[in-house]
Amino acid sequence: MTQVEIHYRRPPDRLDVYVQELVVDRPDYKVTLHERPPLSTALSVGDRIIFEPGAPIIWFVFPDVWHDLGRFHLKDGTFTGYFVNLITPPQLEGRTWKLFDLCLDLWIDASGEIEVLDQDEFDEAVDHLWIDAATARRARFELQRVITEVRADRWPPPAVREYDLERVRSLLPGSAS
Repeated sequence: MTQVEIHYRRPPDRLDVYVQELVVDRPDYKVTLHERPPLSTALSVGDRIIFEPGAPIIWFVFPDVWHDLGRFHLKDGTFTGYFVNLITPPQLEGRTWKLFDLCLDLWIDASGEIEVLDQDEFDEAVDHLWIDAATARRARFELQRVITEVRADRWPPPAVREYDLERVRSLLPGSAS
């Protein structure tokens, strides 16, 4: 299995590097598994826990698209929903991928409830010119586009529905499939 190194930049000058297993490598989308992300605390949206330390995340990256998205789970594998990061289109250079986070996120609960996240962080980044005006407009457009698609039951893309945790794990070397 191939590993990819994801260089995830976030304004103003934060850089995180993640190593993930590349499970599906197609021209139109990439699927990675982050079996144990290095997060030490649970993540919540409202009063609902959406991620626990030690839980897997399946990430989907689409060339030329202004977001990536993760299928989030609890430690026991229970699917909790989709986390959409607004990003500039990723730079996919071999095994090194560069992503620039636009500080604006969207949570789509497993039941279909939608919540915009980190609006304050996005506004701060725009106010400080860490994100330029044209990029900010494009991020807002992408956010509204995804929300419209979710409400029309045309989102997530078929590949995201197709590659659930069981299927992704079955594609790893040494799996019993």
